[in-house]
Amino acid sequence: MAQRDYVSRGRSQKKKKAPNNANKRASSRQVSAPNMHKLPLFKIAIIVALVAGFGGFLWSIKDNVEGDVDVQSSRAVAPTEEALPELPEEEWEYIKTLPGYEVEVDVQAQEKSDKRYLMQCASFRTRTQAEEMKAKIAFQGLEALIRQSSGSNGEWFRVILGPFESKRDAEKAKHSLRKVNIATCQIWYWNL
Repeated sequence: MAQRDYVSRGRSQKKKKAPNNANKRASSRQVSAPNMHKLPLFKIAIIVALVAGFGGFLWSIKDNVEGDVDVQSSRAVAPTEEALPELPEEEWEYIKTLPGYEVEVDVQAQEKSDKRYLMQCASFRTRTQAEEMKAKIAFQGLEALIRQSSGSNGEWFRVILGPFESKRDAEKAKHSLRKVNIATCQIWYWNL
């Protein structure tokens, strides 16, 4: 397909028609000029007529104001002839029965486990990324550690929290970190 140069084609046409367009613009100004002057004068005349009509209306109603009206006499007064009856005295049973009522619940004492828990929130290839995560965790009031580990896939920096005495304590810390969008934490047994 042959390429066309639309840019230069458009420029050459404008240069050729420039004198012709100037004549057309001048003739269109002459034709539309009288119409443009009629329209604003017509709008101004309508606005002046409306303002004058509104002023005349206000002038005509200025003397039609009634005398001073007593505001207090127009309010209705509620009849006070009958007094309200006295409320009967009510007795509530729960006030008497509640203090003597006790509920006994059998709660088994939690056995203390000998296992301790740790929570790993992330592992990074660089120490600076691990330090950033440790700082985010520190803003939540928790203390994190960075452990370096080497394996077959290279060197990693793990961000861990703990040790926790119970899994419930670890879950509590995990939920507080979830509030600040750290949702990658996992709880494991402490084996360091």
